[in-house]
Parts: sequence; C-alpha cells; structure tokens
Amino acid sequence: MSRTASPRKPRASSQARIETILAAARELLAELGVAGLSIYSVAERAQIPPSSVYHFFASVPALLEALTADVHRAFREALSAPIDSSTLTTWHELSRLIEQRMLDIYNEDAAARQLILAQHGLSEVVQADRQHDMELGDLMYKLFDQHFHLPVMPADVDVFALAMELSDRVYARSVQLHEQITARMAEEGKRVFEAYLGLYLPPFLAKRLG
Repeated sequence: MSRTASPRKPRASSQARIETILAAARELLAELGVAGLSIYSVAERAQIPPSSVYHFFASVPALLEALTADVHRAFREALSAPIDSSTLTTWHELSRLIEQRMLDIYNEDAAARQLILAQHGLSEVVQADRQHDMELGDLMYKLFDQHFHLPVMPADVDVFALAMELSDRVYARSVQLHEQITARMAEEGKRVFEAYLGLYLPPFLAKRLG
C-alpha cells in the first residue's frame, strides 16, 4: 500500500509564523515605541493567539533581540553592497559613504531608530546591539582594508566598532531631542565617526590596486 506524503512543511510554516510576529512587532515598535510593545499587543496585531507568540518568543526582550538582529542584518548588507573603488580618493570618502548608508537605514526604518537609538533601558537589547556592533566593526575593517592599505591597528580596541557606536550616540541625541535624525546631527555623526578613525588612520592612505 502506497503512502501519501504529507503536504505540511513545519519548518517553512514556523518561519512564516515568526516573520508574521516580527512584522507585527516592528509595526508596533515604530508606532508606539518599546513601551507600547507586549506579547498580547503583538498577537492582536498579528491576528494570532498569544500562545503562538509565546511559542517562539518567551518575552518582549526576546522579540526585541530578534528585531535587533534583523536591523543589523540590514547594516551588514549595506556594508556588503558594491563600492566602485575608482570613485574613492581618500579613506574619508569611504567613511562618509558608509556612514550615509547607515543613516539611510535609520531614516527609512523607525523601528531601527527605536531599537538602537531610543532610550529604552533594556539590557538584553543593549547587549545584543553591542555584540552585533563587534561583528559590524570587523566587517568595516575588512571593507577599509579592501580599498586602502591600513596601518597596524590596536589589538585591545575595536576601533571601527567604537567609531560606529560614537556616531550612534550623536544620532541618539538627535532622536531624543527631535524624534528624528536631523540633517545637522547627521553631519555631526559623520564628523564624529571620521574624527575617531582619524586618531588611528593617517590623513593619506595608499589605495590598493585592482
């Protein structure tokens, strides 16, 4: 007797449910901030039972950590996007190009601003953000090294990750004061990022050929 294959795909179904939950949480986060987020509000927005949310995310911090990972995935993609080396004369131009890509993500994604720049005081999210920043710092170092001959960098300080965190503090200040990153504060953030890198990178770096 032949057996009929089950049409169900639990993994795909679970992933679809997770994406639905995260999309609902992202909407609420953008509209109401962290304070407006709960398992029940997410379930209501996603039009699923609260038990389904709890099945994948045991708490609001767990939800926020997942959203933070999603935001940093967008940052990684921004760093991985092609760059025409022929348009770069100095490392400062690369610095500003990268920082503008980060700013574009913040400006287009209210949830990203709430997670990374708003003052929510959730240690789990802050810790996750710092871990992701270390990964981004490594990617950023490799990107600079791809285009320019870098000097030996200190082993005890993650220069690129710290530069990114410092510029984020400027953007966070703007969000706190103006609920957005203003053009003036965006420029200040770029200057902070570039100035900190300038403590370790000389004004001129030789470009890599090819």
